Amino acid sequence: MSPRRVTLADVAAAAGVSRSTASLVLSGRGSELRISGAVQERIKAAAQEMGYRPNIVSAGLRTGRTLTIGFVSDTVATTRLAGDMIKGAIEAARDRGVLLFIGESEGDSKLEHALLQGMHDRQVDGIIFASMYTRRISVPETLLATSAVLLNAVPKTPSPLPVVVPDETEAGRAAARVLLEAGHREGIHVIGAGPGVRNVPRDSVAAVERLVGIREVCTAAGVELAGGTLCADWQPEEGFAATRNLLARARPRALICLNDRLAFGAYQALDDASLSVPDDVSVVSFDDHPLASWIRPKLTTVALPHYELGRRAVDALFAEINGEHSGTPGGKPVHRIPMPLRTRSSVARPRC
Repeated sequence: MSPRRVTLADVAAAAGVSRSTASLVLSGRGSELRISGAVQERIKAAAQEMGYRPNIVSAGLRTGRTLTIGFVSDTVATTRLAGDMIKGAIEAARDRGVLLFIGESEGDSKLEHALLQGMHDRQVDGIIFASMYTRRISVPETLLATSAVLLNAVPKTPSPLPVVVPDETEAGRAAARVLLEAGHREGIHVIGAGPGVRNVPRDSVAAVERLVGIREVCTAAGVELAGGTLCADWQPEEGFAATRNLLARARPRALICLNDRLAFGAYQALDDASLSVPDDVSVVSFDDHPLASWIRPKLTTVALPHYELGRRAVDALFAEINGEHSGTPGGKPVHRIPMPLRTRSSVARPRC
């Protein structure tokens, strides 16, 4: 036979107080209602000693909360790089005593609809709707049935939802500054998009904003980008092909690769052409892929703050749930999370 569950009445009796007093203290409202510190400590000690656990279902009926939130994504949960977003969200939810339900659509709109409906059926208090990479999305109508936040995604059309995204524009500025501070002023090429902000992969917010930051810093310094190569898929083979084609017509002094996978391919193309990084060509990139610190020379890159994105999404969601309207006038806030620069060994002063 399993042991009897310890009730709130048991804790109250052990502490010598009323059930309502014990309830107020254990729900965190003791100080608010001027219950003495000594009484609060006695109640908490009794609850801990007896192994008391609150009845979540009963509390939910009283408060209208289930202490659960949903996390619906495309491929975040099964992606090593973006998996830290899940970790950050889980830990932030746990800090609040909340459970996180995770669902992955794999880009299937029907599955996505079913996942959102399943979250609603379970009466979650809110939903984080996430993307593996920062992109523009059409917000599902079913998402608007409860408090929700967009993570790593921005709406294609005006939406009432708060947004949590990396600060890609400032990341672009940081990447450009690395090269300019090393003395580069000529022969700077972008691999992945550009040189104009219209030459980008479809719906890629990261490409547009990184280019805006890069061009802003270069223009302010009187430096003109030498060129850019659009890559539809930011994978090593595309970085290799783009860099190889560039080398067939020009001699770059520096490459700004729009993600680390492109940079890995660029490294190979430069090596095939007997060019050394960073002595012949400096390379700077984005994302801070785990391999960025393993390849030689180690890659200087601007890191995606996946863990911080996940935590901030939970904070933003609870601001919505609690009706804390701290957004900009006329709209909900856009939370831009800083992307830290990882300075390593792939940038050097240009040879004369």
